[in-house]
Amino acid sequence: MKKDIILCGVGGDGIVSVAKIISDAALNVGLNVKQSEIHGMSQRGGSVFSHLRLSDKPIFSDVIPEGKADIILSSEPMEALRYLPFLAKDGWIITNSAPFVNINNYPDIEKVMAELKKIKNCLAFDANEITKTVKARSNMVLLGAAAPHLEIDFAELENAIRHIFGRKGEEVVNSNIAAIKAGKEAK
Repeated sequence: MKKDIILCGVGGDGIVSVAKIISDAALNVGLNVKQSEIHGMSQRGGSVFSHLRLSDKPIFSDVIPEGKADIILSSEPMEALRYLPFLAKDGWIITNSAPFVNINNYPDIEKVMAELKKIKNCLAFDANEITKTVKARSNMVLLGAAAPHLEIDFAELENAIRHIFGRKGEEVVNSNIAAIKAGKEAK
């Protein structure tokens, strides 16, 4: 088993939290994990990304080469487009279709979505809309949508959420688990 995942978005979207949850779940099932992240701009709404590599064999680098990412998980569409050169030929883009317009020259969203939809394995949906019913953040909804492609048992993702968010209380844990379940159903 090998999965190379690029998680990307805008600072404050919870990309680093999603990487932690996937890493925790992967380690719990005995996989090797390497992660590299850039989050210095997280408090300013800047670009945030993480390279996350999972494997049942040793991993020698934490950086995913261009054209080798199995999944690009993005909290907003322009960031998915930015990392498109990393996507493998048969890789998946899983992205929130709701843009986070934080710059004056944000491109036309219809053009961004048209480019993403050229990829055969593209799941783009309004994760923000789903969050209204589960009372959790869109990053957890996106994690749920990515879950079927991770090759990690869904219960392990739930356990990782309990482990990471347990100190915040049962309500937080339950809303995050509800969010990943709702995301898993997104089409």
